[in-house]
Amino acid sequence: MATVTFKDATRVYPGADHPSVDKLNLEIGDGEFMVLVGPSGCGKSTSLRMLAGLEEVNSGQIFIGDRDVTSLPPKDRDIAMVFQNYALYPHMTVADNMGFALKMQNVPKAERDARVAEAAKLLGLEEFLNRKPKALSGGQRQRVAMGRAIVRQPQVFLMDEPLSNLDAKLRVSTRTQIAALQSRLGVTTVYVTHDQIEAMTMGDRVAVMRDGILQQVDSPLTLYDKPDNLFVAGFIGSPAMNLIKGRVVEGGVQIGDWVVPVAREVLAKAGDTATIGIRPEHLTLSDTEAGIPIDVSVIEELGADGYVYGTLSGLSEDARLTAPQLTARTHARSGTHRGSKVRLMPDLTRMHVFNDSTQKRIS
Repeated sequence: MATVTFKDATRVYPGADHPSVDKLNLEIGDGEFMVLVGPSGCGKSTSLRMLAGLEEVNSGQIFIGDRDVTSLPPKDRDIAMVFQNYALYPHMTVADNMGFALKMQNVPKAERDARVAEAAKLLGLEEFLNRKPKALSGGQRQRVAMGRAIVRQPQVFLMDEPLSNLDAKLRVSTRTQIAALQSRLGVTTVYVTHDQIEAMTMGDRVAVMRDGILQQVDSPLTLYDKPDNLFVAGFIGSPAMNLIKGRVVEGGVQIGDWVVPVAREVLAKAGDTATIGIRPEHLTLSDTEAGIPIDVSVIEELGADGYVYGTLSGLSEDARLTAPQLTARTHARSGTHRGSKVRLMPDLTRMHVFNDSTQKRIS
């Protein structure tokens, strides 16, 4: 096992006008489960492939432990990678697939078989060892790909969206298995996904990327509670945080016909406008004239609770088409109906304020 360190690691593809990964600085602890997350094209997979040796590092360095691996070929980096498409050999049995890398390393057959049997037991694959991949389900194939990585006993596991080919129900069960397995093995793991729910539920820490630049790296709950900027605030959390731009006035930020109370020292860090960030679960239906006024467009009743969706009241038809939709999580059977006008009261202790110029959180 080992730490992983990116030092100003940069990747620029030939012909590109900006880096796919721009001066990435990231330290991953020994035995840590680090998740790289972000939208398509943010540089997360490129970062993983740079670590694996599958992409050139144009400038900067990458270390595994205290060893500079920036220029080493993949086979000399002591890593094992789990791909999105499983990458199993169709003509080999499960046992042969899992032990193939060991065979290439001239590991004696007895030790090879013992390691494969141990990994198969760990992953619940013992009854499938003599089957070919075509006789397995998607989830079973992914476990075989995991087993192939485990038997190598590498210093670092690299996983590139390993669950994206599985159906929704299987993804949930498999992600808990992977997280439990990594905790049990204690191997440093770098996991790439575009799914922020996977990131939140699996990682010890999560690194959020955008346009090749690391936005924030922290524990899942810290990202949720204290996002550094507007992008992280809107990306982490499901449903997404409500981000509402308003005019800075005496005493707060005006949203519609209501002034959201904001401390004077926070307003001093804003310009003429500021963006209020409030998560759906921190909004409640107001029974007074205080609160953000919205026109309800959709109600979702989910049994135990529900969601109210709407836009700011008082907007013209044209403005409503482009206005951000606000979401509030409510108790089930709240009595609200489509087309009604309601007010949403934010929990002021859980509210965020962002500077519109820098997009940084200032509250």
